Amino acid sequence: MDEWIEAHFTRTAFRLEVLPQYTVPSDADNVADYLSGRAGPTWAQGGPWFDHLAAERASGKRRYRVRIVAEPTPYIRYECEWGYVYTTAAGEEVYVLDPGEAVIPAHPLVDHDWWLLDDRHVLDMTYDSAGQFVGARPLEESEAGPYIACRDAVLAAARPFAEYWRDHPELRRAATAGDP
Repeated sequence: MDEWIEAHFTRTAFRLEVLPQYTVPSDADNVADYLSGRAGPTWAQGGPWFDHLAAERASGKRRYRVRIVAEPTPYIRYECEWGYVYTTAAGEEVYVLDPGEAVIPAHPLVDHDWWLLDDRHVLDMTYDSAGQFVGARPLEESEAGPYIACRDAVLAAARPFAEYWRDHPELRRAATAGDP
């Protein structure tokens, strides 16, 4: 999947994230560290990925996403605090769509995850009920229209991550009662 994205991402890469949790091996240790109360990451720990994002931005590429936060699960809090804080500093644009603050557009494509690259290449993603990645299916370029419309609708309803994070200090691990 990563190779397909890199091959088709020449200008823009948009991702819609809808699940309350993703159970992926690459995240497992970090999520466990977050939930156990360990100290957060530093730029140096995520350096190669953050440097990659910064290089994309410097080359004129735009990587952006809308994260739907129907419920601020521990995983979503981890994603915000240990992920988006750093990826946005590196140049990724992250937007949050919280149904408590805005209406989620009534669009059939808001029910699952997908990528839209360069406004023409769609990678439709499938996860199981536990948030484990099952697979991804590239669609024909002629099928991109509804994905473009959905992207535009969720972006119009979402807020920039920095604003959302500023306005929700209660989501930070240190401020959440009952967390380590």
